[in-house]
Amino acid sequence: MMTVSELATSRPLSVRVLQRHGIDFCCGGARPLDAACTARGLRAETLLQEVDAVEAEARPDARRWDQAPIPELVAHILARHHRPLDTELDRLDFLVGKVTTVHHDKDPAMMDGIRQAWQDLLDDLLPHMKMEEDLLFPRILAGVRAGPDPGLGSPIEVMEEEHKAVGRTLATLRALTKDYVVPDEACGSWRALWQGLEALEADLHQHIHLENNVLFQRVLRS
Repeated sequence: MMTVSELATSRPLSVRVLQRHGIDFCCGGARPLDAACTARGLRAETLLQEVDAVEAEARPDARRWDQAPIPELVAHILARHHRPLDTELDRLDFLVGKVTTVHHDKDPAMMDGIRQAWQDLLDDLLPHMKMEEDLLFPRILAGVRAGPDPGLGSPIEVMEEEHKAVGRTLATLRALTKDYVVPDEACGSWRALWQGLEALEADLHQHIHLENNVLFQRVLRS
């Protein structure tokens, strides 16, 4: 049986189904698909049938990033995942501050936990992306032009460990928000925060998958 990351890489639209069932395909992508499905009370065959259905309804030209030229893959990661975070993180930071202050008395432990987890996420994610953009990605692209860079294994390992930290913080936020179920008493800002954090989680899972399981693996094999 294939691993979760192998499914996500070879059949990109499968990530919609994996996310629907809460199956980690980025940092935990090395897990066998059948074991990951069993842990979620699901048969692998059933999940693959859902993937078939999603693919049947989708456009036939879904991009296989494991087959695209590496410079195009890097450009896609930057345009689709890095650049939107320039504004989205600021927007969510404002909402975290507002909601955890205004509604602190409703659940002090949860609001304090969300504020701390959010700060942990920013502290990990912002320097991480800057390191990728300023150092790692340029070295990868230079290697495409001039030949493999044998020294990339160490910085890639560091990036993967930092991805794990981001994944743990995302899991903490999901637990604190009780799977992003919006409370009945939630105001518009509270609802927007829960929706924004859940969308950020989905985007970061796809983002990390493309780096860990597609880009980095291709670079290390070259």
